Amino acid sequence: MSGSNTIMNNVRLLRNLNRNTVRTVTTKCPIKVIQAYRCQSSIHWRSGRRPSVKNVGYRFYATDFPSHIKVALPALSPTMESGTIINWTKKEGERLNEGDKLAEIETDKAIMDFETPEEGYLAKIMVPAGQKDVTVGKLVCIIVENESDVAAFKDFVDNTSAGAPAPAAPSPSPKPSTSAPAPPPPAPVAPKASAPTKSVPIPIGSRILASPLAKRLATEKGLDLSTIRQGSGLFGSIKSTDLDKASITSSQKTAVADGIRGDGFVDKPVTNVRKIIAKRLLESKQTIPHYYLTVDLGLDNIVSLRKRMNELLEKEGVKLSINDFIIKAAALACKKVPEANSSWMDNFIRQYDAVDVSVAVSTETGLITPIVFNADTKGLIAISTDVKELAAKARQGKLQPQEYQGGTFSVSNLGMFGVKSVSSIINPPQSCILGIGAMTQRLVPDKTNGTRAQDTLQVTLSCDHRVVDGAVGAQWLQAFRRYVEEPHNMLL
Repeated sequence: MSGSNTIMNNVRLLRNLNRNTVRTVTTKCPIKVIQAYRCQSSIHWRSGRRPSVKNVGYRFYATDFPSHIKVALPALSPTMESGTIINWTKKEGERLNEGDKLAEIETDKAIMDFETPEEGYLAKIMVPAGQKDVTVGKLVCIIVENESDVAAFKDFVDNTSAGAPAPAAPSPSPKPSTSAPAPPPPAPVAPKASAPTKSVPIPIGSRILASPLAKRLATEKGLDLSTIRQGSGLFGSIKSTDLDKASITSSQKTAVADGIRGDGFVDKPVTNVRKIIAKRLLESKQTIPHYYLTVDLGLDNIVSLRKRMNELLEKEGVKLSINDFIIKAAALACKKVPEANSSWMDNFIRQYDAVDVSVAVSTETGLITPIVFNADTKGLIAISTDVKELAAKARQGKLQPQEYQGGTFSVSNLGMFGVKSVSSIINPPQSCILGIGAMTQRLVPDKTNGTRAQDTLQVTLSCDHRVVDGAVGAQWLQAFRRYVEEPHNMLL
């Protein structure tokens, strides 16, 4: 049998593949579907015949498609569950080298580069740029080895769910979905077709049958699903392809780029970053017993020292800010009172040796806290350079996970907005965050002139009472005051 010889030759070729690689391999043989399972000694045909084959460790399919690799959306951060493909840097048919930038993906924290997993040619893009909430594990593109095989995937349709292998048989009770209906299982003999389900109109006033994707798109575009008399899905349910028949709701007039505009309001979509911020801050307020300690600090010495240092550094293009001095003073205070440089770990308290200061940065998508690592050992120039570079990357969405995940102590400065006092929410698992207000001038007693104007700064330390007792928080503020009001102590 020429068919059996072809099958055996294909199996021998597969033996040399990496046994830990998960991929789809296709062959050209007369049998439509063949499945080989790892650690089994035979291949099960759909026709029921069982040729004996040993050491086969891969599932492969003999279909009309050439050999190809299915690329799924990876988890680019530990907390990533879904992402948004901002853009594809490669086009269909382009040559791909391993490590090339394939796409830009917005995770729950930043926009990250997705590199090409293997060499070849980009045959098909399954998820277009701009699509939101793409689940981790969903098929996003297909790569082939030969350029001549690209055309074969022009009309390729993904019929598998995200992160799941291709099913061996169709589900006995399929549910309506927005993807194309799964084709009947391929076999040498066409299966007996079941009676087609006739679409029926949806009665006005009854429950609207629609797929989740159709409902979400209708909400985003301000469409009224009840205006669609009949859908093209199972039992007449509405699919995303039927939305062109819908009318705009009376309460929502126009769909704009950043949300839905109605009578006197605009509904803006929630970004992945905003979802994570909301989740973490809610968790922090519900599970961490906060308390707050506020003090006023005199900044006269730091202001004069900063002025002299900036004059010396002007030729080098370096300009120090008050915030740089605060970060350095906070790091040294954490070395002085290490209990504040700790985390609650449920069964124990972890006290860190290094002081990695997370600095809150406001971006268009939400708040993010890039980290100045080893701030206690860095000079003011290094801290200033790190903060400027990290803030620029944060606003561009280019931060890498290692640049914002972790940290042992946080600083949040809203003084540039004129806010006098800030009581910040702790960033778990950290135990403290320092809120910085605006610098103001006030009259203070003076032995020479009676009174004098002093530059004053109000700071508030938010503490986790499980880790930092009130007395310990007061000791930390005492050490912090010493470094701020007498900055020469930072050199000791």
